[in-house]
Amino acid sequence: MTTIDDVQLIEVPKAHDVRGNLSVIEGNTIPFEIKRVYYLYDIPTASVRGGHAHKNLHQLLVALSGSFDVVLKDGISQKVITLNKPNFGLLIPKGIWRELQNFSSGSVCLVLASEVFDEGDYIRNFKEFRLFKNRIS
Repeated sequence: MTTIDDVQLIEVPKAHDVRGNLSVIEGNTIPFEIKRVYYLYDIPTASVRGGHAHKNLHQLLVALSGSFDVVLKDGISQKVITLNKPNFGLLIPKGIWRELQNFSSGSVCLVLASEVFDEGDYIRNFKEFRLFKNRIS
C-alpha cells in the first residue's frame, strides 16, 4: 500500500552556466514514462488546486516559477511540502491524496504524468479515497 513515505523530493539535474541554468528531465530522471504534460499558471493566491488522488497515475510536480505548498495524505498521515526551486520535483505515486495551495504571485506548476487523462482514475472525494485505501490494504 502506498504511504506518505513513498512520496519523494527528487533533484532534477541542473547545468549551471553564466548564461543561466538548464535542467533536463529524461527517462532516467523519473521512474515512469511520461504520457502527459501540463502546467498550472495565473493561479490566484487563495486558490486550492488538486483535491484528488489517482488509482494508477504517478506524477512529478515542479515549481517552475514561484512557490506553492503540496498537502499530501495517505488516509492516515499528512505531510506538507513546499516547492520553490525549479530543479526539484515532487514525485507522487498512485494512491496519495494531494492539494496544492498557498501559491505565490507568478507561480507556475509543471506536472508530468504517467498516464493520459482518464476521469475513471481520479478519486475526487476524500471519504471515497479513505474507503479505497482500506480496500487495497
